[in-house]
Amino acid sequence: MKKNTLILVFAAIALLGCDKIQQITKGGASDGLKTEDQKTLYALGQLIGGNVKNFGLSESELGLVFDGIRDAVNGTESKVKMDEFGPKVQQLAQTRAQKQAEEEKKKGAAFLEKMAKEQGAKKLESGLVYIETKPGSGAQPKATDTVKVHYHGTLADGTVFDSSKERGQPAEFPLNRVIPCWTEGLQQMKVGGSAKIVCPSEAAYGERGRPPKIPGGAVLVFEVELIEAKEGAAAPAMSMAPPHGMKGMPQGHPQVMHPKAAAGGNAPKAPAPKANVAPKNPFKEKTQPVTK
Repeated sequence: MKKNTLILVFAAIALLGCDKIQQITKGGASDGLKTEDQKTLYALGQLIGGNVKNFGLSESELGLVFDGIRDAVNGTESKVKMDEFGPKVQQLAQTRAQKQAEEEKKKGAAFLEKMAKEQGAKKLESGLVYIETKPGSGAQPKATDTVKVHYHGTLADGTVFDSSKERGQPAEFPLNRVIPCWTEGLQQMKVGGSAKIVCPSEAAYGERGRPPKIPGGAVLVFEVELIEAKEGAAAPAMSMAPPHGMKGMPQGHPQVMHPKAAAGGNAPKAPAPKANVAPKNPFKEKTQPVTK
């Protein structure tokens, strides 16, 4: 579990009194959100829930978590030795997240197979499925170019995790500073064209995902419109992928660096696509997002 999650939990315990904890564990406390404080505390609960979602808690397990919060607020002696079980929280989070990622990857494999059978679909060696929806007539970008795009990103079930189209603001970024499936997929396009790019988790955010919006092992679907490609305009390497690192890009966007670039080197160049031939797999190393 990340440090910011623990901070949120402790903040919730500090802000909520014993009576409030009793209401929460019984349910119905949020039935009437009238004051700003009530709405803000409910929002805090949403943030905490989103950050611990990877635990995959059952109702009974959630009850145990509330029991622990109640005892801590009341000053009741802990029912377990915290110096023994406190450090196991992160281990449990990792185990649960890995299990969920494996299940997500199984579902994703079936979805990728289905999408590969769509009319006009091309499955590249990386596992990416590329479906052109509108042919372009302009330049075909290279990995070292900077591109301007509109995109709509969803999970396999259709849940939207990010969309420049919904914001009404196109995004602009160096093509060799994004998740691998974007570096590879957009090189298949021409300016003025549109395509659907279906990314296997190995070419996106891997088993870690980008919680809470993108679960580990998730297949991502991007509907992309290529507006512009600027030759040789790649930005210098950065230490990490910031939430607002590129123009028009909030958290959840596909802008993420290759680990080699984050270390101060050059990210591997994706191969230029050949006509009607799927490019060789540029992802021999497993790429994970650079986050803290």
